Amino acid sequence: MAKIKFDSVEVGQTLPPIEVPVIEHANLVRYAGASGDFNPIHNDPDFARKAGLEGTISHGMYVMAQIGRLCTSWAEQQDIAYFGVTFKAMTKLGEKLTCVGTIKKKFEKDGKKQVTVSVEAKNEAGEVKAGGDLIVNAV
Repeated sequence: MAKIKFDSVEVGQTLPPIEVPVIEHANLVRYAGASGDFNPIHNDPDFARKAGLEGTISHGMYVMAQIGRLCTSWAEQQDIAYFGVTFKAMTKLGEKLTCVGTIKKKFEKDGKKQVTVSVEAKNEAGEVKAGGDLIVNAV
């Protein structure tokens, strides 16, 4: 992967999207094991229903991790100056996500060239599940 070249990117340019396969119960169980987040709303359908949900929901951090895959598929990890999202809607089993990014700003700060990218994960209906910003140091 090459460094992001400040003069080669333009505001409004989009990143190649990342398609996330349909979220299945096994994805959430594996993520719980990897993250240590065993909240039963993510892996116990009966508990989730008793909590007022239709069934288990994805970990918000699982969705954020998918957006993170988008970020590191475009920029080298060591060049990421900031990455943060806000969780906007619950992600349910059976949903398929697409992670997208659009360059929204180019600027120089403290002698560094940086690029801000608006990033988000949305389902097939276009509902945004999480969204935020990526700031990358460019050359």
